[in-house]
Amino acid sequence: MNERRLGKPFWTLLTSSSVSNLGDGVARVALPLLAATLTRDPLLIGSLTSFAFVPWLLFAMISGALVDRWDRKTVMIAANLFRAVVVGALTFAVYSDAAAIWMLFVAAFVLGTAETLYDGATRAILPSVVRRDQLTVANGRLESVEVVLQNFIGAPVGSSLFVIAAAGPFLANSAGFLIAALLLFLLPGSYRAVRDEKVPAQPPNLRREVGEGLSWLWRHRLLRPFVFITAIGAALFEGATAITVLLVIDTMELPEASFGFFMLLIGAGGVIGGLSTAALLRRFRRRTLLIAIEVGLGLILLGIGLAPVPAVVAAGFFLAGLLVLIWNVVSMTMRQTLIPAHLFGRVQGAWRTVVWGCLPLGGLLGGLLARVTDVPTVFLVAGVLKLATTVYLIILLKTRGGELDVMDAEDRAARARGTVESASTSEAVQTESEATVPTPAQKDGIEAGIERRDVIGDDRRESVAD
Repeated sequence: MNERRLGKPFWTLLTSSSVSNLGDGVARVALPLLAATLTRDPLLIGSLTSFAFVPWLLFAMISGALVDRWDRKTVMIAANLFRAVVVGALTFAVYSDAAAIWMLFVAAFVLGTAETLYDGATRAILPSVVRRDQLTVANGRLESVEVVLQNFIGAPVGSSLFVIAAAGPFLANSAGFLIAALLLFLLPGSYRAVRDEKVPAQPPNLRREVGEGLSWLWRHRLLRPFVFITAIGAALFEGATAITVLLVIDTMELPEASFGFFMLLIGAGGVIGGLSTAALLRRFRRRTLLIAIEVGLGLILLGIGLAPVPAVVAAGFFLAGLLVLIWNVVSMTMRQTLIPAHLFGRVQGAWRTVVWGCLPLGGLLGGLLARVTDVPTVFLVAGVLKLATTVYLIILLKTRGGELDVMDAEDRAARARGTVESASTSEAVQTESEATVPTPAQKDGIEAGIERRDVIGDDRRESVAD
């Protein structure tokens, strides 16, 4: 398929991201393991992981404004170099037996802050690295590689290195960030967002720039309600999965070691979901997939609540991981297509602030509900509410989903042009002495595709925001 020819710049970006994600997976396990050697206070150990999310609530929108202001490649390189230095300093502290629990909190906070810049730049740079019709494949690759390296490879590698030497995983993490930064130097060209020439140039002002991103998201007829649907769905899923350990140990009465198996199933489903999204979009419309995912997740949560037995929970977790990754890829591709390039960092920062800000709230409410009722009831309530939000999603996509149909039509036109180009190329190779002339049917297809794209472009400019 033509859409799979993603080009050398994408593979450079993917390789750098892979090394960085492997380091993240190593650190995600190593930090709590190191914390457990410094303190046995469950509150401190439990807060350490959540503390890394605080920068997203505080700085995501500011980081988005900086991503839109600076060259995205430079931001990614600087963020990785900064993280390499921070983790390197922590490595030295661990090696010299000078590490303290407060150092881990400081490291988690500053690393999380740097991640807001790196992640925003990574999402913003992708539409400049691949074609619009390749975004789904590219996002699927990035999401799947992230799941594999963080969950399947990074976690066991981090644990093993920590057993050998406590400073080992941190040294590997620091080296990974350094290598990831160096690989990005191989990415050709500049990736600074092009300013909208229709808007008069103004002096830099973070407050105004952040406000522009928020204003654009609030005025968009589709993405404004869609971000709240996503946030509610994320909170419901987090509220249920946050107490999975209790579902496994108390409700199903399984050994503690089996908890990791169920988490592994979510990751395995996610890998398949990320890699299969492009193929699904060749067969189904975006609105169809989004609705099917919401219904599927609601039924999965209901099924686990009604029948909390190992077979049902295992199948449910695998399918949930698959559906969530498909949703993520479709949603990210939507944003990368609909949001203007010069605003993407700010709008994405606002999006992450809303959605990720609801995650701890969902976990808290799920825990409180489990305390006054029981664990299966949390899954039941989450499933019912998930299906209720599906009704609103159906109404939203029916009344404001025209832009998704435009994206579907553009993808079909791009595939048609790619098929014609591939056929022409093959015929030229077979008959080197003759010029390949498209058949009348192919000419009609090309002209129809170009004409359809022109119409689509006009429609999009009229319907982006009210």
